[in-house]
Amino acid sequence: MSRNIIVFDTTLRDGEQAPGCGMNVREKLEVAKKLEKLGVDVIEAGFPASSSGDLDSVKAIAGMVKNCTVAGLCRCGEADVDAAREALTHAESPRLHVFLATSPIHLEYKLKMTPEAALEQAVAAVKYAKKFCNDVEFSAEDAFRSDPDFVRAIFGAVIEAGALTVNFPDTVGYALPGEFGERVRSIRERTPGMEKARFSVHCHNDLGLAVANSIAAIQNGADQVECTINGIGERAGNASLEEIVMALRVRKDFFGAETRIDATQIYAASRLVSQVTGVKVQPNKAVVGENAFAHEAGIHQHGVLANPATYEIMTPESIGIPKNRMVLGKHSGKHALADRLADLGLSVDTETLEKVFVAFKDLSDKKKAVSDRDLEALAMDTIQIPETWKLDHWAVNTGSALGASGTIRLVHKDGSARKLVTLGDGPIDAIFLAINHIIGKSPELELYEIGAITGGSASQGETMVKIALNGRRWNGRAVSTDVVESSIKAYLAAINAMEWDLAGGRG
Repeated sequence: MSRNIIVFDTTLRDGEQAPGCGMNVREKLEVAKKLEKLGVDVIEAGFPASSSGDLDSVKAIAGMVKNCTVAGLCRCGEADVDAAREALTHAESPRLHVFLATSPIHLEYKLKMTPEAALEQAVAAVKYAKKFCNDVEFSAEDAFRSDPDFVRAIFGAVIEAGALTVNFPDTVGYALPGEFGERVRSIRERTPGMEKARFSVHCHNDLGLAVANSIAAIQNGADQVECTINGIGERAGNASLEEIVMALRVRKDFFGAETRIDATQIYAASRLVSQVTGVKVQPNKAVVGENAFAHEAGIHQHGVLANPATYEIMTPESIGIPKNRMVLGKHSGKHALADRLADLGLSVDTETLEKVFVAFKDLSDKKKAVSDRDLEALAMDTIQIPETWKLDHWAVNTGSALGASGTIRLVHKDGSARKLVTLGDGPIDAIFLAINHIIGKSPELELYEIGAITGGSASQGETMVKIALNGRRWNGRAVSTDVVESSIKAYLAAINAMEWDLAGGRG
């Protein structure tokens, strides 16, 4: 009989805290909706004690999600547990996830704590969390580099204190698959009370082995795997959800294990996370990369045309890659648009559909056919943070002998308007400087990236920017058939996210 593996998704916590992957509350809610539709068992929504913003976003997600468990991460202290339980008050199925480092290097240099004191603190935290939530998970940070006997002791103690899941992370991606699998088997078999708890693993990708280590753990009895969409996360990232899920599915004959993930939602989830974080998926990424189902070599093409199974161990349809059944253009109606959005896994309400339809009609006047990537971009524009500043109009002048100037007029949410003309090193620099002067802030532009969504001269330009101010970062993205306009809109999206965040979520 096939074992069911619990999928614990930490895209919104471990993934989101990676540099450049920050999301605003609205974007986190969209990702949470997609994770729920994907069928993950647990959504780790954030680290509530880390900031008021994180607490609020976990609270919003907990109040929205109905079909899977929502977890909040906390250190082993009462204040952290209190913040997490507050955030999870309205969750249908809450989980308090407490963690404490257990490796000698972390105990000595980071925690300055003896193993005995760490065990005592872990037990106390689990007992405290258990007062408010039946579902408590304990993670031994840097467990693979910890003394195995100490891990067994602390796992046994927290299980006795009430933990229903114990997590064995390879926090720094140091393990090799063979030894990681053997360590998992040994810890499981020799931990007292292990039959009363699930055994989880959480692998990082510093040596490119996060998925391999996770699968080795499953082979050796792990019940839960912690992972992220597209493998985003600290440093080199986490184990990739889509790779683990499809490995178990494609090789079910070997593993005898499965998940409850709806694989047809994988591609849409991958695209959404890439869009909201501004972190592109590498073309040769397994499962969801642009080249994952591409065949250029003649012998490969011949084989695939004769029988796709010659070179494809899974089909594009199996992960939800959409197949164009009709061309959408300026004569297409709202019903056809809604159907295509549904095919892409983009669920929109009536009000949002109206907004997307207006933008779709405007775009279809500019290009002959609107692609699926175009539609994804249009739909993503509807989940931006409320606009503190709105673009009214803009103009640029540039040339080899003229230099560059930018003119822009912005309207504030209070109805007032400001117009400014500024000189710069180029048209984009001039416009961005003008925006900074108008808003009275000068964030650092850490990333400015522009590319075509599809081929052809009528393609939309997609711009992604990241800005920073006083150590905090915000993302912005936008699309337009005019690359200058997409750049302005993306920068304004980041500015509005900054203004909204600095005002405590009030704009």
